[in-house]
Amino acid sequence: MNGLHMGAEFSMLRCMRTTLSLDDDVAVLLDQVRKRRKGQMKEIVNQALREGSTRMTRVRKEATRYHTPEASLGRCFVGSLDDVAEVLAVAEGERLR
Repeated sequence: MNGLHMGAEFSMLRCMRTTLSLDDDVAVLLDQVRKRRKGQMKEIVNQALREGSTRMTRVRKEATRYHTPEASLGRCFVGSLDDVAEVLAVAEGERLR
C-alpha cells in the first residue's frame, strides 16, 4: 500500500458519514445536551460516542465484596423474635396479657 492510498483511507475514516437510528430516550438525552451546550448535534453525538467508547473499552476492576462487620448487641430482651406482637409490645413498654 503506498503512502497516498493510506492517507486517503485514513482521511475517509476520520470523516465518515452515516445514518444512525437512535432510540427515543437517547435522542431526548442528546437533544438536552445539545441545547445546554448550544452545540451542533454532530458535535454532541461524536463526543458522546468518544466518551462512551472509551468507557466501554476500559478494563473493569473486579469489585471487592463488602462484609458487614460483626457487632455484639448483648442479650435478647424478648423470648423469641418470631413473635412480632411480643417484640412490639416489649419495645413499646407494654405488658402482654
